[in-house]
Amino acid sequence: MHLARGPARDLVSGLRAALEGLQGLEVVLCPPAPWLADAHDLLAGSRLRVGAQNVYWEPHGAFTGEVSAAMLTGIVQYVMIGHSERRYRFGETDAETNRKLQAVLGLGMQPILAVGELREEREAGRTPEVLRRQLVGAFAEVARLPEGFIVAYEPVWAIGTGLTATPAIAQQACADVRRLIAERFGTDAAEACRVLYGGSVNADNAGTLAREPDIDGLLVGGASLQVESFAAICRAVAAAKG
Repeated sequence: MHLARGPARDLVSGLRAALEGLQGLEVVLCPPAPWLADAHDLLAGSRLRVGAQNVYWEPHGAFTGEVSAAMLTGIVQYVMIGHSERRYRFGETDAETNRKLQAVLGLGMQPILAVGELREEREAGRTPEVLRRQLVGAFAEVARLPEGFIVAYEPVWAIGTGLTATPAIAQQACADVRRLIAERFGTDAAEACRVLYGGSVNADNAGTLAREPDIDGLLVGGASLQVESFAAICRAVAAAKG
Protein backbone atom coordinates (compact mmCIF):
# COMPACT_ATOMS: atom_id res chain seq x y z
CA MET A 1 0.00 0.00 0.00
CA HIS A 2 2.39 2.62 -1.35
CA LEU A 3 2.41 5.60 -3.73
CA ALA A 4 -0.19 8.02 -5.00
CA ARG A 5 -1.27 7.81 -8.63
CA GLY A 6 1.37 10.08 -10.15
CA PRO A 7 4.37 8.43 -8.49
CA ALA A 8 2.88 5.00 -9.16
CA ARG A 9 2.59 5.76 -12.88
CA ASP A 10 6.16 7.11 -12.88
CA LEU A 11 7.40 3.91 -11.24
CA VAL A 12 5.67 1.68 -13.77
CA SER A 13 6.93 3.74 -16.69
CA GLY A 14 10.43 3.79 -15.25
CA LEU A 15 10.45 0.03 -14.77
CA ARG A 16 9.25 -0.51 -18.32
CA ALA A 17 12.11 1.57 -19.65
CA ALA A 18 14.69 -0.07 -17.39
CA LEU A 19 13.63 -3.67 -18.01
CA GLU A 20 12.22 -3.75 -21.51
CA GLY A 21 15.31 -5.23 -23.13
CA LEU A 22 16.15 -7.69 -20.37
CA GLN A 23 15.97 -11.31 -21.50
CA GLY A 24 15.71 -14.58 -19.64
CA LEU A 25 13.08 -13.85 -17.02
CA GLU A 26 9.45 -12.87 -16.60
CA VAL A 27 8.65 -9.72 -14.62
CA VAL A 28 5.24 -9.19 -12.99
CA LEU A 29 4.29 -5.91 -11.33
CA CYS A 30 1.57 -6.06 -8.66
CA PRO A 31 0.40 -2.52 -7.84
CA PRO A 32 -2.42 -1.63 -5.44
CA ALA A 33 -5.90 -2.15 -6.86
CA PRO A 34 -6.59 1.53 -7.77
CA TRP A 35 -3.59 1.58 -10.11
CA LEU A 36 -4.11 -1.77 -11.88
CA ALA A 37 -5.77 -0.25 -14.94
CA ASP A 38 -3.03 2.38 -15.19
CA ALA A 39 -0.37 -0.32 -15.03
CA HIS A 40 -2.20 -2.35 -17.68
CA ASP A 41 -2.30 0.62 -20.04
CA LEU A 42 1.27 1.75 -19.36
CA LEU A 43 2.66 -1.74 -19.96
CA ALA A 44 0.60 -2.55 -23.06
CA GLY A 45 2.87 -3.97 -25.75
CA SER A 46 5.73 -4.63 -23.35
CA ARG A 47 7.08 -7.90 -21.94
CA LEU A 48 6.18 -6.87 -18.39
CA ARG A 49 3.02 -8.36 -16.87
CA VAL A 50 0.50 -7.07 -14.33
CA GLY A 51 -0.74 -8.85 -11.23
CA ALA A 52 -3.23 -8.03 -8.48
CA GLN A 53 -2.29 -8.19 -4.80
CA ASN A 54 -5.55 -9.78 -3.66
CA VAL A 55 -8.97 -10.95 -4.86
CA TYR A 56 -12.38 -11.96 -3.54
CA TRP A 57 -13.92 -15.30 -4.47
CA GLU A 58 -17.49 -14.25 -5.23
CA PRO A 59 -18.06 -13.12 -8.85
CA HIS A 60 -20.35 -10.21 -7.88
CA GLY A 61 -22.72 -9.04 -5.15
CA ALA A 62 -23.02 -6.83 -2.08
CA PHE A 63 -19.40 -7.15 -0.92
CA THR A 64 -18.44 -3.50 -0.51
CA GLY A 65 -14.74 -2.84 -0.91
CA GLU A 66 -13.87 -6.19 -2.48
CA VAL A 67 -12.62 -6.88 -6.01
CA SER A 68 -13.72 -10.07 -7.74
CA ALA A 69 -11.66 -12.24 -10.05
CA ALA A 70 -14.19 -11.51 -12.79
CA MET A 71 -13.44 -7.79 -12.47
CA LEU A 72 -9.73 -8.44 -12.95
CA THR A 73 -10.04 -10.36 -16.22
CA GLY A 74 -8.55 -8.46 -19.11
CA ILE A 75 -6.53 -6.25 -16.75
CA VAL A 76 -4.17 -8.66 -15.00
CA GLN A 77 -2.58 -11.96 -15.87
CA TYR A 78 -1.57 -12.84 -12.31
CA VAL A 79 -3.21 -12.69 -8.88
CA MET A 80 -1.44 -12.99 -5.56
CA ILE A 81 -3.27 -15.27 -3.13
CA GLY A 82 -2.56 -15.99 0.52
CA HIS A 83 0.12 -13.35 1.03
CA SER A 84 1.36 -13.42 4.61
CA GLU A 85 -0.12 -10.01 5.36
CA ARG A 86 -3.54 -11.24 4.21
CA ARG A 87 -3.15 -14.30 6.44
CA TYR A 88 -1.63 -12.78 9.57
CA ARG A 89 -2.85 -9.17 9.50
CA PHE A 90 -6.34 -9.71 8.10
CA GLY A 91 -7.06 -13.23 9.29
CA GLU A 92 -7.39 -14.98 5.93
CA THR A 93 -7.91 -18.69 6.55
CA ASP A 94 -6.64 -21.61 4.49
CA ALA A 95 -10.25 -22.24 3.40
CA GLU A 96 -10.58 -18.66 2.13
CA THR A 97 -7.26 -18.95 0.32
CA ASN A 98 -8.64 -22.05 -1.37
CA ARG A 99 -11.80 -20.24 -2.50
CA LYS A 100 -9.72 -17.41 -3.95
CA LEU A 101 -7.44 -19.87 -5.71
CA GLN A 102 -10.35 -21.70 -7.30
CA ALA A 103 -11.96 -18.43 -8.44
CA VAL A 104 -8.75 -17.31 -10.16
CA LEU A 105 -8.05 -20.70 -11.74
CA GLY A 106 -11.64 -20.89 -12.95
CA LEU A 107 -11.16 -17.73 -15.00
CA GLY A 108 -7.83 -18.77 -16.50
CA MET A 109 -5.60 -16.34 -14.65
CA GLN A 110 -2.34 -17.43 -13.03
CA PRO A 111 -2.25 -17.41 -9.22
CA ILE A 112 0.83 -16.59 -7.18
CA LEU A 113 0.16 -18.65 -4.08
CA ALA A 114 2.12 -17.47 -1.05
CA VAL A 115 2.99 -19.68 1.91
CA GLY A 116 5.31 -19.25 4.88
CA GLU A 117 5.83 -19.54 8.61
CA LEU A 118 6.01 -17.17 11.57
CA ARG A 119 9.26 -16.74 13.51
CA GLU A 120 7.99 -18.77 16.46
CA GLU A 121 6.95 -21.54 14.09
CA ARG A 122 10.42 -21.59 12.52
CA GLU A 123 12.12 -21.64 15.94
CA ALA A 124 9.86 -24.51 17.07
CA GLY A 125 10.85 -26.56 14.01
CA ARG A 126 7.33 -26.44 12.60
CA THR A 127 8.10 -24.98 9.16
CA PRO A 128 7.40 -28.22 7.22
CA GLU A 129 4.13 -28.68 9.14
CA VAL A 130 3.00 -25.12 8.39
CA LEU A 131 3.87 -25.39 4.70
CA ARG A 132 2.00 -28.69 4.44
CA ARG A 133 -1.09 -27.27 6.13
CA GLN A 134 -1.15 -24.17 3.94
CA LEU A 135 -0.62 -26.07 0.70
CA VAL A 136 -3.08 -28.85 1.49
CA GLY A 137 -5.68 -26.24 2.45
CA ALA A 138 -5.08 -24.14 -0.65
CA PHE A 139 -5.31 -27.14 -2.99
CA ALA A 140 -8.51 -28.64 -1.57
CA GLU A 141 -10.70 -29.80 -4.49
CA VAL A 142 -8.17 -28.49 -7.03
CA ALA A 143 -7.84 -31.25 -9.64
CA ARG A 144 -4.78 -29.98 -11.51
CA LEU A 145 -2.40 -27.06 -11.70
CA PRO A 146 -1.83 -24.99 -14.82
CA GLU A 147 1.64 -25.22 -16.32
CA GLY A 148 3.97 -22.75 -14.69
CA PHE A 149 1.89 -22.48 -11.51
CA ILE A 150 3.66 -20.25 -8.98
CA VAL A 151 4.16 -20.79 -5.27
CA ALA A 152 6.03 -18.12 -3.32
CA TYR A 153 7.71 -19.16 -0.08
CA GLU A 154 7.84 -16.06 2.11
CA PRO A 155 8.97 -16.60 5.71
CA VAL A 156 7.00 -14.04 7.71
CA TRP A 157 9.97 -13.38 9.99
CA ALA A 158 12.00 -12.17 6.99
CA ILE A 159 9.46 -9.74 5.49
CA GLY A 160 10.26 -6.08 6.05
CA THR A 161 12.54 -6.96 8.98
CA GLY A 162 15.88 -6.82 7.23
CA LEU A 163 16.30 -10.50 8.09
CA THR A 164 16.75 -12.80 5.12
CA ALA A 165 16.67 -16.55 5.11
CA THR A 166 20.10 -17.87 4.26
CA PRO A 167 20.32 -19.41 0.80
CA ALA A 168 20.42 -22.84 2.46
CA ILE A 169 17.26 -22.17 4.52
CA ALA A 170 15.43 -20.71 1.52
CA GLN A 171 16.50 -23.61 -0.69
CA GLN A 172 15.34 -26.21 1.85
CA ALA A 173 11.92 -24.59 2.24
CA CYS A 174 11.44 -24.20 -1.52
CA ALA A 175 12.48 -27.84 -2.02
CA ASP A 176 9.91 -28.83 0.62
CA VAL A 177 7.26 -26.85 -1.26
CA ARG A 178 8.12 -28.67 -4.50
CA ARG A 179 8.08 -32.05 -2.73
CA LEU A 180 4.64 -31.33 -1.24
CA ILE A 181 3.32 -30.35 -4.67
CA ALA A 182 4.72 -33.60 -6.07
CA GLU A 183 2.88 -35.57 -3.38
CA ARG A 184 -0.38 -33.90 -4.38
CA PHE A 185 -0.09 -33.56 -8.16
CA GLY A 186 2.86 -35.71 -9.24
CA THR A 187 6.52 -35.14 -10.07
CA ASP A 188 5.93 -33.65 -13.52
CA ALA A 189 3.53 -31.04 -12.13
CA ALA A 190 5.97 -30.17 -9.36
CA GLU A 191 8.85 -29.73 -11.79
CA ALA A 192 6.68 -27.51 -14.01
CA CYS A 193 5.83 -25.26 -11.07
CA ARG A 194 7.80 -22.12 -10.38
CA VAL A 195 8.79 -21.72 -6.74
CA LEU A 196 9.77 -18.22 -5.63
CA TYR A 197 11.48 -16.92 -2.49
CA GLY A 198 10.33 -13.67 -0.86
CA GLY A 199 11.65 -11.96 2.25
CA SER A 200 13.89 -8.85 2.38
CA VAL A 201 15.16 -9.51 -1.15
CA ASN A 202 17.62 -6.90 -2.40
CA ALA A 203 20.19 -6.44 -5.15
CA ASP A 204 22.96 -7.85 -2.97
CA ASN A 205 21.32 -11.19 -2.16
CA ALA A 206 19.13 -11.73 -5.26
CA GLY A 207 21.76 -13.48 -7.38
CA THR A 208 22.86 -15.81 -4.59
CA LEU A 209 19.28 -16.82 -3.81
CA ALA A 210 18.40 -17.30 -7.47
CA ARG A 211 21.30 -19.71 -7.98
CA GLU A 212 19.75 -22.24 -5.60
CA PRO A 213 18.30 -25.18 -7.57
CA ASP A 214 14.74 -25.01 -6.23
CA ILE A 215 14.42 -21.21 -6.27
CA ASP A 216 13.01 -20.27 -9.67
CA GLY A 217 12.53 -16.59 -8.95
CA LEU A 218 11.91 -13.95 -6.30
CA LEU A 219 8.94 -12.15 -4.75
CA VAL A 220 10.19 -8.63 -4.09
CA GLY A 221 8.69 -6.21 -1.57
CA GLY A 222 10.11 -2.82 -0.59
CA ALA A 223 13.00 -2.97 -3.05
CA SER A 224 10.46 -2.86 -5.90
CA LEU A 225 9.48 0.71 -5.01
CA GLN A 226 12.62 2.17 -6.60
CA VAL A 227 13.37 1.68 -10.29
CA GLU A 228 17.10 1.09 -9.92
CA SER A 229 16.93 -1.29 -6.96
CA PHE A 230 14.26 -3.45 -8.60
CA ALA A 231 16.00 -3.36 -11.98
CA ALA A 232 19.24 -4.43 -10.29
CA ILE A 233 17.43 -7.40 -8.71
CA CYS A 234 16.01 -8.40 -12.09
CA ARG A 235 19.42 -8.19 -13.73
CA ALA A 236 20.95 -10.29 -10.95
CA VAL A 237 18.30 -12.99 -11.37
CA ALA A 238 18.70 -13.01 -15.14
CA ALA A 239 22.45 -13.43 -14.76
CA ALA A 240 22.07 -16.20 -12.17
CA LYS A 241 19.62 -18.14 -14.33
CA GLY A 242 21.36 -17.45 -17.64
